[in-house]
Amino acid sequence: MANRLVLKMSGEALASAASDETIDAATVDRIAREIAETRESLDLELAIVVGGGNIWRGATGAMAGMDRSTSDAMGMLGTVINALALQDALEQHNQPTRVLSALRMAEVAEPYIRRRAMRHLEKGRVIVFAAGMGNPYFTTDTAAALRAAEIEASLLLKGTHGGVDGVYSADPKVDPSAVKFDEVSFRKVVTEDLRVMDLTAITFCSDNSLPIRVFDVMAPRNLHRALAGEPVGTLVS
Repeated sequence: MANRLVLKMSGEALASAASDETIDAATVDRIAREIAETRESLDLELAIVVGGGNIWRGATGAMAGMDRSTSDAMGMLGTVINALALQDALEQHNQPTRVLSALRMAEVAEPYIRRRAMRHLEKGRVIVFAAGMGNPYFTTDTAAALRAAEIEASLLLKGTHGGVDGVYSADPKVDPSAVKFDEVSFRKVVTEDLRVMDLTAITFCSDNSLPIRVFDVMAPRNLHRALAGEPVGTLVS
């Protein structure tokens, strides 16, 4: 079996600081090209989980007084929009791609079925998991951890987009003395609240012995390096 990986990307990674567009075509194309080229050259089995924060955040709506379940449902639909954009860009680079949604919407995406997902991977297709877990109150980080375990991935890649290139002892944007870790344990992440991912996702990965590599997905060639297994960013295990 080829190396099977899950890449978790935030929705904001599909936008651009230089544009007011929710989804920046040039940014999506760059990411898709790097994914397609790397997957083919390394014979990877690759699944992607994309967030929806560039369109809507469920927690933000809830804090503004919306019903949390309704707000989260809106966020899940945002991830479907991002998944379709990523699918189109990947297929522009001749990479067969399937969007599998946790919410049923047969006209635009396949329903998530574990065995079907694994079969797509075996056939060399990239999968984009959309709509999170299909349930409110769970982040797409937790959805990425769950899907990675379900499809028996060997590694979960967490691509950051804000210029932070790994896990630090403190927020490097606030504390200039923060130290970057090359490797860090799940226990240290939890006990020191290092905010790698959602706490539920971290606990799940720890319980299921699923390592996480945290890296800056926006830096040139970083995505290729991470998918190739190079020691970029921080390994949490």
